[in-house]
Amino acid sequence: MKITFFDIKEEEEISFLKKKLKKHNIQFFSESIQEVPLEKFKDSEIICVFIYSEVNQMILKKLKKLKCVLTRSTGFDHIDTSFCSKNNIFVGNVPFYGENTVAEHTFALMLNLARNVHKSYLREKKGDFSIDGLRGFDLKGKTLGILGVGHIGLHVIKMARGFGMNVLAYDINQNHFLSEVLHYSYASFDEILKQSDIISLHMPLNTYTKHILDDKTLSLTKKGVTIINTSRGELIDSQALYTYLKSGHIGGAGLDVIEGEEHITHEDELIGNKEKHEEIAQLMTNKEILKHENVIFTPHNAFNSHEAVRRILLATIDNIEEFEERKKVKYAI
Repeated sequence: MKITFFDIKEEEEISFLKKKLKKHNIQFFSESIQEVPLEKFKDSEIICVFIYSEVNQMILKKLKKLKCVLTRSTGFDHIDTSFCSKNNIFVGNVPFYGENTVAEHTFALMLNLARNVHKSYLREKKGDFSIDGLRGFDLKGKTLGILGVGHIGLHVIKMARGFGMNVLAYDINQNHFLSEVLHYSYASFDEILKQSDIISLHMPLNTYTKHILDDKTLSLTKKGVTIINTSRGELIDSQALYTYLKSGHIGGAGLDVIEGEEHITHEDELIGNKEKHEEIAQLMTNKEILKHENVIFTPHNAFNSHEAVRRILLATIDNIEEFEERKKVKYAI
């Protein structure tokens, strides 16, 4: 089969895939699908992308031989699954690669903010070893609100209980057996906003969850609340986040994702483009957010451990082999 990979940069990953898929005709692009001329992959039977590639209807219509779209991520909001379903194009993801990986990154952000590690590091680089203004807070005894109790959310809950935190959880699907075993409680969305010292987001992005934290909902949170987002940037309205950070209502934010994060990496393409005024405004808001001393930003890196990347590649290979043998994908959306 003709298989084209996008958003893939590491040579060791390319070598691994070449070895495992050597009987197929495969090609690799480090760029997203939008950045590669269609002529170079128009005859692909399978395309495999990451979150930076928007597999939209405009592209899909032009790929006449396409039979399968795979993403090397759990989230699939960057793929037009409706169009694929109507046109018998199979779609697969990697649902279980990074529960512990992303959860560990969540706590890395949380601990950095709680103990001002990032500020200490920057001071040390300047030769300043004072501790004035670096007093943090304990996680023990704090209330952690989990928005989304999927595989990652559950791992975060397990870790939080190890730190002696009280955990409230919100999810449309509630598993009361697990809540008893792991000693956490389900609460309404509003209750979590009002009672949590730290709020951590682990929801998929869809019509219902976009901007779930906006001006209205953030107004319900405790003064000094810490926000952690290792899920999708669009779950939080960036303008509202900036407003509440600036006022001091939000005490800190640990962000692995941010709304419009793609504009940060393509800033040079936006500046001076008068047709992109909304995108430029979003970029400027993000820049102000990231300047805030109580904000830590990691560039969508929560998934990026050696172990997790290997699991992603193996699951992707499983999807390809399953499609080749049975004309379906192992991890279907």
